Amino acid sequence: MKICSDKILAENDGSVGRIILNNPERRNAISLDMWQGIAEAFQEFSGNPKIRCIVMSGAGDKAFASGADISQFKERRSDASAAAEYAKISMAGRKKMLECEKPFIAKIRGFCMGGGLGIALSADIRIASEDSVFGVPAARLSIAYDRLNLGNLVALVGPSKAKEILITAKRYSALDAERMGLVNSCVPIDKLEAEVADITDRISQNAPLSMKASKLTINELMKDDSSFNEDLVDQLTRDCFNSRDYQEGQEAFMNKRQPIFYGK
Repeated sequence: MKICSDKILAENDGSVGRIILNNPERRNAISLDMWQGIAEAFQEFSGNPKIRCIVMSGAGDKAFASGADISQFKERRSDASAAAEYAKISMAGRKKMLECEKPFIAKIRGFCMGGGLGIALSADIRIASEDSVFGVPAARLSIAYDRLNLGNLVALVGPSKAKEILITAKRYSALDAERMGLVNSCVPIDKLEAEVADITDRISQNAPLSMKASKLTINELMKDDSSFNEDLVDQLTRDCFNSRDYQEGQEAFMNKRQPIFYGK
């Protein structure tokens, strides 16, 4: 187990990079040093060719992440200027998550609130246990979120539902979250580990360049036409067709065997 900070644990588990938000006494509330640890973990896993995907979870069984650590607000987010400095540090961690080219899975149990939900929304796939609870209590704290924080929420649930979530500060069950598209699936508590393992096992057998192309192209499709990076998408397509893995996929299919991909 690699310790990125005393509250962020990271380990290589075969082809899976695992990140644990380790602040259970505060329901895994995210502090500034945790943001720095998150950035470090994503940097390490992104550069490790043996890692095919990343799974993030919260320590214990009470929370994935209950939001930002409010105990730091008086000192670190006392006014707009202090909040901007706070955002600068947290944004570095968020950018590492968003820039990660490998599949990122949020394994959610318990509370997933506010900034914790924002982290989960940065993932490509979200799997939640039936006891999970979701919400954004910004309206109860007089907090406003920026475009980056809200973009994923609006993309998943639409503007009307996003407004409801933010304006009412209501809490939603895991089943509610699944119905509105906030999470990919809601599973019984005792099935959560197996559900995530099934996804990571499938990913470990798939071609890294193809998965990268799919992820990044879909990300581009979520932008408006003026921001769409056609050159990037064209290059991703060429990289796949020119790869050793493309030849391996064809040979394995023709010979009815499991392909072995190297990301090259």
